[in-house]
Amino acid sequence: MLKRTLTKFAVTAALILGMGSAMAAHHKGGHDIVDTAAKNDDFSTLVAAVKAAGLVDTLKGEGPFTVFAPTNAAFAKLPEGTVDMLLKPENKDKLVDILTYHVVPGKVTAEQVMDMSSATTVQGSDIMIKTSYGKVKVDNATVTKADIMTSNGVIHVIDTVIMP
Repeated sequence: MLKRTLTKFAVTAALILGMGSAMAAHHKGGHDIVDTAAKNDDFSTLVAAVKAAGLVDTLKGEGPFTVFAPTNAAFAKLPEGTVDMLLKPENKDKLVDILTYHVVPGKVTAEQVMDMSSATTVQGSDIMIKTSYGKVKVDNATVTKADIMTSNGVIHVIDTVIMP
């Protein structure tokens, strides 16, 4: 019991400390998920993908949504040509499938993630959640910043694109 409490505290502390300036810039949650991502250069590939998939209006909607948002560096880890291929109109369904796998209905904060082992995505599949040694993993991605609050949900930054 004490070990779980200490682990939970350590992971929560690590997530809070990892929020950095992104949290300070968005602490009031005045912008929606899309606007918040668009204001951060590290999400330009994600924003382009959301536009190509036709998901802008959805992610600007009431929500709430929890988005596990891959950075440009996360997209760069994909095999060469993958992003360009996914952004083509004929691959829209595949792109929607991948992007909606990064979205969980509702507002799930870092504290709530601590008690979860999985979450069902908007895409319909479950993502696996593991917490240990101050790190939170979502499938094969590590959360690098958590709890970026928006007017219609929360963003958790991840270092890898997760695939359904």
